[in-house]
Amino acid sequence: MKNRIFNQLTTAISTITVVGIIAAGAALADPLPAPDGADAKRQKFESLRGVRYCELFFITGDPKTGLTANFVNTSALNNSADPKDTCPPAIWDKITPDSLKSQYKVAGIFKNGPRWWVNDVVDIPAGAVGTYDNLEGRWFGKVDLPKTFGKPGGTAYKPTTVGRKSVMQFNKGEPVYILDDPDGMPWVMQAFTTKVNPKMTYDGLMTLAETLKPAEGWSYRVKILDEPLTIQAVDGVARIVQDEFEGTYNACFDTACSFKP
Repeated sequence: MKNRIFNQLTTAISTITVVGIIAAGAALADPLPAPDGADAKRQKFESLRGVRYCELFFITGDPKTGLTANFVNTSALNNSADPKDTCPPAIWDKITPDSLKSQYKVAGIFKNGPRWWVNDVVDIPAGAVGTYDNLEGRWFGKVDLPKTFGKPGGTAYKPTTVGRKSVMQFNKGEPVYILDDPDGMPWVMQAFTTKVNPKMTYDGLMTLAETLKPAEGWSYRVKILDEPLTIQAVDGVARIVQDEFEGTYNACFDTACSFKP
């Protein structure tokens, strides 16, 4: 009797082990689709100025014909004890692009951050919360990547577009950080990063003109707002550009901005 029970248990354990191996093999052979915003719902994120966040880019396409990336953002997640830091180093630093890439149907993974918001409010369709190697994030949009993406300085002063239906607000009395392009159009900073310059700080943005070396025809300035400024994506597309320190700015033209600062 004891031998029969032992044999039954042994067979059951072996079956479970085999099923587990098959399931693991199937998981490896069938990677997940990248987040795509199909479940996105409009949400408003407030009190963002000075909040640390990060993003994961799920890159698809071909470098020869063009790359795009759906991306997830950590805002309002990961750290209930300190809402000003939604990208805790203890989690962020352990994420490896190769590990994530093996889990998804993508050409590559890019870690964008850490970054800090310099606007005050974002109203945007955001996806459901997902977990990516222990980091919580929501789909925030899809960006076209220039062919120079990934090279040091490869995105600097090269405008591109992001697919998102966002409205950003900068509050009255707060500073805005502006790049003026060769045609005189202002581009307003939405976020900065320490990825290129580890000494970059929010307070340092006031004197950033002293260290920036803009492309020909571009210039940097700071303005204190006399009234709230809003910048919206037009027809679901936002126009953005980065400086050489990978600070990101939104184009401020007639149909996008409430006024030109």
